[in-house]
Amino acid sequence: MKPNTAIIGPNDDIIKPNFVKQLDYEAKLAIITGKEVENASINDAKSCIFGYTILNDVSARDIQFKDLQWTRGKSFDTFAPIGPWITAADQISDLANLYVRTRVNNELRQGSNTENMVLNVFAIVYHLSRVMTLKPCDIIATGTPAGVGFSIKPHPKFLKVEDTIDIEIEGLGVLRNRVAAEDLSVVSLGG
Repeated sequence: MKPNTAIIGPNDDIIKPNFVKQLDYEAKLAIITGKEVENASINDAKSCIFGYTILNDVSARDIQFKDLQWTRGKSFDTFAPIGPWITAADQISDLANLYVRTRVNNELRQGSNTENMVLNVFAIVYHLSRVMTLKPCDIIATGTPAGVGFSIKPHPKFLKVEDTIDIEIEGLGVLRNRVAAEDLSVVSLGG
């Protein structure tokens, strides 16, 4: 789960905190709910989906693996780039056959197809709705293909300041973001 402060749009900068040493990307098909649902059947799950978009599940692997759980390492401000738009559910003819590609500085890192998903989107909504009530405009990130930075052998390839990440999902466009350094001169006291 990510806070709403993690969400940024296309062409916005992903801010790399200076203490994060292992910044990573994860291309994800994102489901946008259109109505409230709980304990959904598979058919109900299908009818509650408004549309789909692309989400980059940015992760601080050094924090994630140190904590032995995922929330903090995935919840930094700017760690959920999303977009470039929402494609209505009825505009996608075959969800089970969309190519997914991630390029970092034009180097192909992830290349797969939604046919390789362990659970389809309707099963994901079904299972989540048995645990929590889903509300309109909830964003559900699905799984990611092989090729994330920490898993590249023999040497992981983590994101660096100035890197550009392009995530493309067929029919959903291209989500592009750049990594920027944290501005340590800015202090926010809120309010």
